[in-house]
Amino acid sequence: MQAQYSKVVAIVAAAGSGKRAGKTTPKQFLEISGKPIFIHTLGKFDLCREVDEVLLVVQPDQMKNAEKSIDKYHIQKVKKMVEGGPERQHSVRNGIDKITEGTTIVVIHDAVRPFVSVEKITEVIQMAKKEGAAILAIPVKNTIKSGADGWVKETLKRESLWSVQTPQAFQIDWIKKAYKKADEDNIFATDDALLIERLGYPIKIVQGEEQNLKITSAMDLFMAEKWMNEASR
Repeated sequence: MQAQYSKVVAIVAAAGSGKRAGKTTPKQFLEISGKPIFIHTLGKFDLCREVDEVLLVVQPDQMKNAEKSIDKYHIQKVKKMVEGGPERQHSVRNGIDKITEGTTIVVIHDAVRPFVSVEKITEVIQMAKKEGAAILAIPVKNTIKSGADGWVKETLKRESLWSVQTPQAFQIDWIKKAYKKADEDNIFATDDALLIERLGYPIKIVQGEEQNLKITSAMDLFMAEKWMNEASR
């Protein structure tokens, strides 16, 4: 499945409102260790040799702010900014629609996951080149139960459960087809891989990292600042 040369485009979703973090500023634009969170994230993609260019998806009122930060911190691979939508799925779809011809692999990542390693970005892209679709995920540690109306329904087998992360990488034709089908069926998914699953395509799991935190709450912000300060010592 791997072509002689595969152009890889990353879509970094930075259009969220940040309401769960309890801040008026969207969380991806909050600073940790003196830099906006999304700049820490973009820096990882700048360092990844597998990534040819990045599309940054932001809300219209944040585009000037994002552009200033990109210039200030010398981010090189952001070739285009794309207007975000009301939900993450709309935002990613807007990014997919702006991908240029010649792209073979799309890698999708949340801007509020600044601790992903360059090595894992590389690994998930390489796996998608080989298999067509790949995601980062870590094994679930806690016992997980399903429930209904406040009552336990069943205990799920932890050995087969994975906590999904981003980035997720897909062959361009697969993800375009998956989004088209989702639009037709009016389906909204919690992650991009679910849309691929609906088409019956196989998805390879790549072992993720515990530190690949998604910053969504005030506690997450506290932990992110703590980790970043410790790493800079």
